[in-house]
Amino acid sequence: MNEYNFTSQVRTVWWEEATDGRAVVHMLDQSLLPQQVVYLQLTHEQQVADAIASLKVRGAPVIGVAAGFGMALALARFLEERTAAQVETTPTEIEAHLSEVGQLLRQTRPTAVNLFWAIERMRHCAQQACKEDASPHHIAAMLKAEAHAIAAEDVQACWQMGLYGAELIADGDTLLTHCNAGALATTGIGTALAPIYMAAHTGKRVHVFVDETRPILQGARLTAWELQQEGVPLTLITDNMAGYFMRQKSIQAIFVGADRIAANGDVANKIGTYSVAVLAHVHQIPLYVVAPCSTIDLELPSGEHIPIEQRKAEEVTTLYGIPIAPMDVAVANPAFDVTPHTYVTAIVTEKGIIRAPYGETLRAICTKN
Repeated sequence: MNEYNFTSQVRTVWWEEATDGRAVVHMLDQSLLPQQVVYLQLTHEQQVADAIASLKVRGAPVIGVAAGFGMALALARFLEERTAAQVETTPTEIEAHLSEVGQLLRQTRPTAVNLFWAIERMRHCAQQACKEDASPHHIAAMLKAEAHAIAAEDVQACWQMGLYGAELIADGDTLLTHCNAGALATTGIGTALAPIYMAAHTGKRVHVFVDETRPILQGARLTAWELQQEGVPLTLITDNMAGYFMRQKSIQAIFVGADRIAANGDVANKIGTYSVAVLAHVHQIPLYVVAPCSTIDLELPSGEHIPIEQRKAEEVTTLYGIPIAPMDVAVANPAFDVTPHTYVTAIVTEKGIIRAPYGETLRAICTKN
């Protein structure tokens, strides 16, 4: 695999084993960026679940990676405790424990399908190992290897999406992105930002308008920071400025990520993406969705079936802990919205670029080797 010289050297989540042999999941605390760069050391699956739920780690692909490491961590810790207590562990007990851990992780974020995909992949790995009558510690080793495989595949997928997506960017383009779909959302160079990085890397002149992305400001805090680290020219704007710049013909294309893509091509992404898509449609600006195949959910016929996470009111009524709204005001805080497939110009995956009819092309890309 080719390497992108990612100068910011962002690492979101990775596995290490401490000097005492205990497994540790290291994780960048994204809730503190850009003011502080702090890495967490997690030794329990509950800590991993809490980190996902509290947005210390966020972005659909890296949530899946974190879940994979969380499952491997849970089994390693479980076997360590059983060994210390001199209690033998059966395959049935391993499967039961992983089922409980999977349920714990599932409850953290309902929209991003990569989370559920990774959990099921890890459980399937364990089930296959149990059927082969492997020893408990061999099962744990297989689970750790599977988690590492998920992370490595994410890195490769980001690279491929970058290569494909860069073809859609012309020299001199000014692009718009919403939320954060860069290295911080993956273990590679990103989804929606990957084509931008790749285009810049190959000498194309690009400029990026970055939506601030209320209420958590992932654009202002994370995307702006990432692009700045990489030396990619950018302009930070508030969410309600996007239409103004589209009308001024300042934007040639829009790149966004996805948390779940239904079988018909409807896309769930960070709240506000639908508004951007409608504006893009009116102004005849192409909207490209960049996401790995693990984000495609062929089980759901349309976006109407995608569960939308509802988050705490405090995210809307406060900013860095400072109240910005009247006390006891009623608040709605859906974390995602759904963009109909009719507003999506193309979907960029690690297996290629697909266009409508998405009902056919999504299924074909998912089965492509």
